[in-house]
Amino acid sequence: MESRVEQAAERKMCGYNCAQAVACTYCDLAGIDEETARNLTQGFAVGIGGSMEATCGAVIGAVNVLGLINKNPQKTMQGSRRIIQSFKEQNGTVICKELKGINDGIVKRECIDCVRDAAALLEAELPESYGKSKPVVP
Repeated sequence: MESRVEQAAERKMCGYNCAQAVACTYCDLAGIDEETARNLTQGFAVGIGGSMEATCGAVIGAVNVLGLINKNPQKTMQGSRRIIQSFKEQNGTVICKELKGINDGIVKRECIDCVRDAAALLEAELPESYGKSKPVVP
């Protein structure tokens, strides 16, 4: 059995966008089905709407799931800031085109690794009752 972090990476390899890969991996914890999670996050592909101008979809997917799980705006905002800050510290930026090296030709992080990073950061924010890092039985 593989961890949820690796399941998110596998979803990315199977054609999910970065936001979908993270959100769909954790949607059961948020109380929504995978189709709903996939539809909710479909517009966040490639830096939102394919623009590459905005926040990495993997980070958006993690923050979305965190909000669905917490149901508390203050906890969600605090956890979201920690996810964003940690992601930025690990990768230098949260902006899609900067991660992909569009302007300077230097790829800072491949999408699949952004998915892994965001999933791991989400897990760090999950309440203990959610059984962090445990493999999921399909």
